[in-house]
Amino acid sequence: MDEQLLQAYTSCRLCPNYCHVDRLSGKRGICGENATVRVAWAGLHKGEEPPVSGTHGSGMIFFSGCPLHCAYCQNHQISGKSETGSDAVGIELHIDELVRIMLGLQEMGATNLNLVTGTHFIPSIIAALHIAREQDLVLDVVWNSSGFESPEGLSLIDPYVDLYLVDVKTLDLQVSAEFCAQTLYAKKIQAVMDFLVDRHPRTYEDAKGNLKGLLVRHLVFPNSLKASLEVLRYFAGTLKEHAYLSLMVQFEPPKQNVLFPPITQYEYDLLLQTLEDLDIEDGFVQELGENVSWIPDFTQENPFPEDFAVPLPLFQQIMRSRNR
Repeated sequence: MDEQLLQAYTSCRLCPNYCHVDRLSGKRGICGENATVRVAWAGLHKGEEPPVSGTHGSGMIFFSGCPLHCAYCQNHQISGKSETGSDAVGIELHIDELVRIMLGLQEMGATNLNLVTGTHFIPSIIAALHIAREQDLVLDVVWNSSGFESPEGLSLIDPYVDLYLVDVKTLDLQVSAEFCAQTLYAKKIQAVMDFLVDRHPRTYEDAKGNLKGLLVRHLVFPNSLKASLEVLRYFAGTLKEHAYLSLMVQFEPPKQNVLFPPITQYEYDLLLQTLEDLDIEDGFVQELGENVSWIPDFTQENPFPEDFAVPLPLFQQIMRSRNR
């Protein structure tokens, strides 16, 4: 890894927390990680939006740690410390191992390379992409993100990204505090989207059916319909001409220790009517009442339902060698 990339880990500003930790020295940032890449799972996944999943599945790499610590994160096992204080699930990887995983996903027939919550490892990911492309990696790169990004981090990774699969969780400070653990998310997300639209003003499918540009995800939080309607109005006024929308309604507390009222048919119909009223046409809407649990178990070799995911054998092999 060249010196400029390494320096991004010192006095770290890769996410909006700006914790200024020297992660190269082994110290951990708010993300919970130092400068050594850790990955929780790699494989093909068919549960993304249709053009992202494609025929065989999206080639996903789930990175351990996260700049956000959302109260109801479905990936809570890998995004932060466990209730017992142990590290987030994941194994340390050398850059050459990350390269082999990227190429292995391509060999499996992945539609794209889908990098999940990689913000805090941007320098290492760039280094791996450089090497992988020299070794004939041709997959589109999907940046699968919470939207909690800094201009410094985005400026580094943006030249390598073909599609942003990015959340706009909320614009509401109170909802942000409750579900995103801090108000800072709501304060930063519009500037992030302005950055992305400036660099990717048009979203489209190429001749191979690959989606390019911006796919904005919004999950409706419980008891927060007003805030979701605000997001839809913001999308219509600012993003509609530039991005696709993926509206999701199946909120599920990962530990099943909190009960929230499910979204009602009336609320769902209101969301659909709002999409129509705002002329938001390009994108996807999750159906009400889907009976698939989207909570993965990253303590298993395949955290997902078998119909939705196929683990990368190489990653399993590396993981077993680390756990001996």
